[in-house]
Amino acid sequence: MILNLPFIGLGTTLLFLAAALIPAIALMFYVYKHDRIEKEPASLLKKCILGGCLAAIAAIGLEYGAEYLMDRYFETHAISEAGYAVVTAVMVGLAEEGAKFFFLKKFTWNSPEFNYRFDGIVYAVFVSLGFAALENVIYVFSYASLAVAMQRAVLTIPGHMSFAVYMGYFYGRAKISDVSGNAPAAAAIQWTGYLSAVFLHAVFDGSLMIGSDASTIFFYVFVAVLDLYVISTLRRESLTDRPVY
Repeated sequence: MILNLPFIGLGTTLLFLAAALIPAIALMFYVYKHDRIEKEPASLLKKCILGGCLAAIAAIGLEYGAEYLMDRYFETHAISEAGYAVVTAVMVGLAEEGAKFFFLKKFTWNSPEFNYRFDGIVYAVFVSLGFAALENVIYVFSYASLAVAMQRAVLTIPGHMSFAVYMGYFYGRAKISDVSGNAPAAAAIQWTGYLSAVFLHAVFDGSLMIGSDASTIFFYVFVAVLDLYVISTLRRESLTDRPVY
């Protein structure tokens, strides 16, 4: 999305910034609190947030390119509106979660600080919420709407965190396999984490994009169940954390 910033005053600008950023920051602290054995250094967490912002920029380019190719393809191939929504949701999931995973691995995989399994969740969440924060700023200022900020604070920002928790769940386990010398298993587990995030992201977006009564009901049930599982997963992974070597 291209930022289309209307003329607004300084007070409104600060209000919009706060509404856009506070939900992501609050969830970062929520996950950070669960890292009970050894807190990650601020410098590395800042790199993760930067990686998320870079991923958001990269995803814009990837999505524009994919949308162009899809439109060209479907000019000559029939597809229903629901089918197009599903294909779009999968494309968005592949692009956004792929960009997040690229910067997650680039900035954290070889870090000596990556020494506990739960670190994988922390890093993935900070990258994903860095992504979500920048995306949120773009949406809130483009629509110049606090209603958009509130809707995204309740649904979209927690959604990005949820996808990241499961990417990070597998990312930490992949690190254990890598350290133990099992590179093929580490690669397979990383792919599992990435595809898990893509699947959740695609279900989240697709059920909204279809827009039917049934898909909308499914969306809210899916979000409620996912949120409960994420809370449970965070608690369990925090309590059972272990070194990667």
